[in-house]
Amino acid sequence: MPGGRRRVSGLRREELAMLAGISTDYLVRLEQGRDQRPSEQVLDALARALGLGEHATAHLHRLARPADEHDLAGRPEHVSASLRQLVDSWTTPAYVQDRLMNVLHSNTMAVALSPIYAVGNNLLRSVFLDPEQQEFRRDWEALTTVGAAGLRAMTSPNVDDPDLQALAAELSEHSERFRDLWNRHDVQPRQSGLNRLNHPVVGHLNLYSEKFVVSGTYGRQLLAIFHAKPGSPTAERLERLAQQSALTS
Repeated sequence: MPGGRRRVSGLRREELAMLAGISTDYLVRLEQGRDQRPSEQVLDALARALGLGEHATAHLHRLARPADEHDLAGRPEHVSASLRQLVDSWTTPAYVQDRLMNVLHSNTMAVALSPIYAVGNNLLRSVFLDPEQQEFRRDWEALTTVGAAGLRAMTSPNVDDPDLQALAAELSEHSERFRDLWNRHDVQPRQSGLNRLNHPVVGHLNLYSEKFVVSGTYGRQLLAIFHAKPGSPTAERLERLAQQSALTS
């Protein structure tokens, strides 16, 4: 690449075009929205030139494609009766969330694990704005990083969604941590992970979580399930929490 001192870091437009194997004029047309249908090959070439990872590359492809009829359909906030019945039947914490991480349905064990899993709560708002969450979550910083990147992954390509804009503006105003993370534009859908919690009643919990896309919601609803390693101290503490929850319900 040509040398010389730069005022800002990163590739010049001409350098990016050369690395991607496209003309500078075509890159300008893409930037200005005058060409709105770049090929898959061009998008992949731009991603390689920019050094994007797998999830960021997928995000670029979604941003480059106009929303289809499923994206434009009404936002599914209703959880089917069969899914509610299934979630309620489990003895392990589980809940259903929408694309903005609002809790749409949860079972008794999820609420016993933490009140933030009660229906109507927004998980990001709780994690970033509730000081008690830093005490509850021993991996709070790592979780917030994944949370902000997960929100961006869940809501693309509808980045101009007014509900998303309102939530991001609220969190940015009241949480410096969220503002810094959101401005990174990281994209990382979280489908599984380890949650290191400090429960006020049963103590430390190491819970694994899995997330699954709910069929028929076009990716707008996720089912989250927590589980413990069989025979572990966490499994015993979770059983104790279930017993206490049954006594108070």
